[in-house]
Amino acid sequence: MFERRSIKWPVILGVVMILLVVTLTVGWVILTVIGGLKDPESAPIYWVSLSIGAVLLVCMLAGVIVYLTVTVKAIKLNQRQSNFIDSVTHELKSPIASLKLYLQTLSRRQVTEEQRQDFHRFMMEDVERLDNLINHLLDAARLDREAEPNPAEDCRVDQILNQCAHAVCLRYRQPLETVTVHAEPATITAPPVDLGILFRNLIDNAVKYSGSPPEVIVRLRPMSAGKLCIRITDNGPGIPKELRRRIFGRFIRVGNELERAKPGTGLGLYLVRTLVKSLRGTIRVEDRRGTTGTEFEVILPGLRIEPPENEPPEQSHVAPTALL
Repeated sequence: MFERRSIKWPVILGVVMILLVVTLTVGWVILTVIGGLKDPESAPIYWVSLSIGAVLLVCMLAGVIVYLTVTVKAIKLNQRQSNFIDSVTHELKSPIASLKLYLQTLSRRQVTEEQRQDFHRFMMEDVERLDNLINHLLDAARLDREAEPNPAEDCRVDQILNQCAHAVCLRYRQPLETVTVHAEPATITAPPVDLGILFRNLIDNAVKYSGSPPEVIVRLRPMSAGKLCIRITDNGPGIPKELRRRIFGRFIRVGNELERAKPGTGLGLYLVRTLVKSLRGTIRVEDRRGTTGTEFEVILPGLRIEPPENEPPEQSHVAPTALL
């Protein structure tokens, strides 16, 4: 098991080993060629020796490069796992400490009915925070195990988007107007549980990293060839181009976990990418057009049913409280 350490020294060691192998290769070739030219009678032996030696040295060079690559990847994975453990520890300890404090206060002190109701509300929020964390971990574990896929059925994507927006606003205690959903009625064939996890994580990520006040816009539109396009835009600082591919990795969070103000485990966008792939869709990240912010675009296949002509498009913040 690799300890939590910098990749500086493994990289330096790997580069030195590569240089040594290259130097040996060049020296071997030069000496063999010189020997073959000086002794024409033994030239075939020199050329065979040159060929065999060159192949062996190339194999050595390839082995060193592979070893260096595997070592660096292992150290980076260990660093991400360490960040993940730090974040999960923090996410577990904070609500548990809060619950303990409220329960001790209720058991040792006389409080008014209004204070009691406030304490109950705060404790429920802490329980929901723990529930969200556990669900995150269970979702990631299920996807990693490649368990049986959830059954697909006809799903109203516009309704799922509204449900997810409603739940995220409640979680962060934001006004329902924080997330605006522009969605025409559209139905695709897909597992509803997977769609709920996918859109909830994207909207949660957008609200979490938005500006102040947060402003998130969700747009849904049908495309040709039976596909559906969903765009989720926020007004946050944006994501640097060099990090846009990395953010979908497992345990990926930028910066030091112990110094980060935003809660999270680094699994949200990993779940998003994995679910989009399982749904045979695509996802991309780009800058918000015209201003600061980030836009996630998800394209999913399986558009099945045309919306009824007499049903108006949905553009609402209100949704059923039950979330997939």
